[in-house]
Amino acid sequence: MINRIALVIQYDGSFFNGWQNQKNLITVQGTLEQKIEELDPIRPVKVIAAGRTDAGVHASGQVVHFDCSGPIPIKKWAKALNGRLPASIKVLEAVHVPREWHACHSAKYRRYRYSIFNGSYQNLFLQNVSWHKYRVRLDVNLMRHALKDLVGLHDFAAFQKAGSNRTNSITRVQEVSISRDGDIVTVDIQASGFLYGMVRLLIGQLVSVGEKRLTLEEFKYRWRQGLRSEVKESAPAHGLCLIRVGYEERIFSKQKSFDTFPCFSLPVFDS
Repeated sequence: MINRIALVIQYDGSFFNGWQNQKNLITVQGTLEQKIEELDPIRPVKVIAAGRTDAGVHASGQVVHFDCSGPIPIKKWAKALNGRLPASIKVLEAVHVPREWHACHSAKYRRYRYSIFNGSYQNLFLQNVSWHKYRVRLDVNLMRHALKDLVGLHDFAAFQKAGSNRTNSITRVQEVSISRDGDIVTVDIQASGFLYGMVRLLIGQLVSVGEKRLTLEEFKYRWRQGLRSEVKESAPAHGLCLIRVGYEERIFSKQKSFDTFPCFSLPVFDS
């Protein structure tokens, strides 16, 4: 009997060349598939993710599915995999889902968080999970004004990297928020789907607004007119984390599928 299993997982993107399988490179997908094959007779195993994260991007609430036929009870899969996976990947929960359920196609939204460390000096404990911007104190109010117009169904061609296989660059941004806690600036973006490189290109432009190198009018004009040639700076991958994937039906228990990526808090230190 073939069963479809959904997992909610975490991983530290610092150790991987992205989600998707690549020849001779260590990826999250490849690592998961290898460990599942050690436990189940189906060959080859194909693991499908809700979102394909780039090299260096983290996930605290990634959702994947795969098909299996072995004797392992569903509730034992998380423990069995965690005993074989490297410390950089953790399975939070495994559940049985219908065969027609799909981690990517059934998703109603993905939510990403980008963390910026806006302090004067580097912090060892944040260097792998945040972008250190130290030259200028970011104007969060200006950045918040820039973000609010993004909500809704729009063409985001200005924030799409080359190499995408999408037929168009239209997507619906459902929620955006930005906050500052001491020297930490956090941006959350939720959308029905994201273009290739969208969040990192957007954050690059947003930081330019916060540093007052780019006006609100220029920011809006660039993305409204799809001026991809004007959007040059992409924020580094290590500040980005996929924190949640939402579905119409409840798939995982609330406490395990809820965002587990920490919101950092640091006091403001004088230069």
